[in-house]
Amino acid sequence: MKLTQLFTATVLASAAIGAHAQPIWQDFSISGLYGKDYELIAREDDQSTATFEYTAKLKYGDFFGFIDRTENDVSGKESYFEASPRLSLGAVSGTKLELGPIKDVLVATTWEGGEGFNNYLYGIGFDLSIPYFQYAQVNLYRANNDNIDDDYQFTFVYGIPFKLGSEDFLVDGFLDWSTSEDDHESERNWTTQWKWNAGKHISPDTRLYLGIEHSVWTNKYGIKNADENNVSALVKYHF
Repeated sequence: MKLTQLFTATVLASAAIGAHAQPIWQDFSISGLYGKDYELIAREDDQSTATFEYTAKLKYGDFFGFIDRTENDVSGKESYFEASPRLSLGAVSGTKLELGPIKDVLVATTWEGGEGFNNYLYGIGFDLSIPYFQYAQVNLYRANNDNIDDDYQFTFVYGIPFKLGSEDFLVDGFLDWSTSEDDHESERNWTTQWKWNAGKHISPDTRLYLGIEHSVWTNKYGIKNADENNVSALVKYHF
């Protein structure tokens, strides 16, 4: 079986299982970013991005997906998406797969798509229990890439809530690291959002966050010395 077929089968199996169960919880959000000092952009150094995100916890796994619509990316206006269903081996087997900080073991998959490419990532994921973290997960992938040599990727996803006086804050983000291959460099993207819960001052049910996004991207898109370090203004609203 080809790797793309294996990936597709896993995604379809996850979707079929999820289709027969209501989400335990789900969240949809829209955010806007504006910043400067981006690498590999079309015109000036400023860039704006609208992001639509959906995440859900299901009985047999979880799902995260987003679409970015960027103004002033490499070729002007760009759309990029990721869809990441994961299948819980603990839930499917009915066995607790817990050891130390590991809460669960999952089959992890991601479909990355954009203008002229589709990448398929597959591997193993771990849900972690770490003090002070609202959530944490590690995913180890083999990437079947369209336009560059296949490589391996490590992804760490995290969220840390905290308070300052009566104000609520959330620090969340991801760290991606991929291996170098013959036609591209090793790539590291560490992106963190620092957000203040402004919505609670409007109403208890309003989930409006204001803050910044800090991105440190080494060898962006696998291009040697295309290094990015910038801070963008952030507005995020959860429905």
